[in-house]
Amino acid sequence: MKVLVIGGGAREHALCRSLSLDPDVTALHCAPGNAGIAEVAELHPVDQLDGGAVARLATDLQADLVVVGPEAPLVAGVADAVRAAGIPCFGPSREAAQLEGSKAFAKDVMAGANVPTARSYVCTTAAEIDEALDAFGAPYVVKDDGLAAGKGVVVTSDLAEARAHALACDRVVIEEYLDGPEVSLFAITDGVTVLPLSPAQDFKRALDGDEGPNTGGMGAYSPLPWADPKLVDEVMGSVLQPTVDELRRRGTPFQGLLYAGLAITGRGVRVIEFNARFGDPETQVVLARLKTPLAGVLLNAANGTLDNEAPLNWRDEAAVTVVVASHNYPGTPRTGDPIEGLDEVVAQDAPHAYVLHAGTRLDGDAVVSAGGRVLSVTATGEDLTQARERAYAAVGRIRLDGSQHRTDIARKAAGE
Repeated sequence: MKVLVIGGGAREHALCRSLSLDPDVTALHCAPGNAGIAEVAELHPVDQLDGGAVARLATDLQADLVVVGPEAPLVAGVADAVRAAGIPCFGPSREAAQLEGSKAFAKDVMAGANVPTARSYVCTTAAEIDEALDAFGAPYVVKDDGLAAGKGVVVTSDLAEARAHALACDRVVIEEYLDGPEVSLFAITDGVTVLPLSPAQDFKRALDGDEGPNTGGMGAYSPLPWADPKLVDEVMGSVLQPTVDELRRRGTPFQGLLYAGLAITGRGVRVIEFNARFGDPETQVVLARLKTPLAGVLLNAANGTLDNEAPLNWRDEAAVTVVVASHNYPGTPRTGDPIEGLDEVVAQDAPHAYVLHAGTRLDGDAVVSAGGRVLSVTATGEDLTQARERAYAAVGRIRLDGSQHRTDIARKAAGE
């Protein structure tokens, strides 16, 4: 099977790594990719938002499957263009991807499917914003209605900060604060059948102790030793299957990866948000634990034959991912700094720990930073304690001037 992955972040590196280990994958391509993905896949320059260009590349490569990784190409309709060219594509249509592209659309779908979520207001004027903020009180949860690369949400007790963020958005969703731990649960679906993956938890705040600004994610771990064993079945019945059924009923079937961001509140499970693709950094730990070869599962979802897929098999090991970010992230990051120590991780920590590239590029023979979240280190172990030790040992070998990372990923879950 020839597979083309669209994207160039750590999520796509994790996907490419898993696909490269699949014996059914005979050729692996990625566009545009990054310095790390180049080690496992052939890279191709492409505008990932140009559906026609992506479809032509897939046709030229005679790809048997295209996997669209990031949200922006999905919302731009890239999956539609690939399917129109007659090539199976894993990723929702432009219309179905509005589940992530518009918070207001997602709230409407959840209302139609009777999915439990936070009470909310959709606001477009200053008066509406003030009314919503007053109705819910602190802490304030303010979400840009559109895509914002994981940084469009402000959770704050500062009314002025909340109001300023809301006024900076064309349309904004203001909702009640949901207490309790957060869980990320992915599901692969062909629009009818829903196949859940293993739950994970990510860390969105920039600093230890969940302090600092929101980010795209600074680390993750799986499994969740503290979670109710019935959690996946509960979310399948109350969230994932009803959402897929509602989108199909509306004539916009969702085929691809449905990501539910959940809060386990005192009143039960509530949906914080939906994403229309694999999440970063949770993908890194979830795929590290997946034993079932990935390509066939994604192809069955793309072809509408997911009901033929057997239950997924999982490794007993735990996995931890730690993100290494550039100086000043999540503000304007400094780029172009050389990254050293990557070979040391390969020599001393493999196969239990490995680096997945995100914001990197090649400068001659050197790998340099090219974004905010530069790379992530993923490690496995017999439990979270061992996986943490291995992840942080590998992080300690990487040298990037001015870089930052959290030191408490999975610490509490490991009982430390």
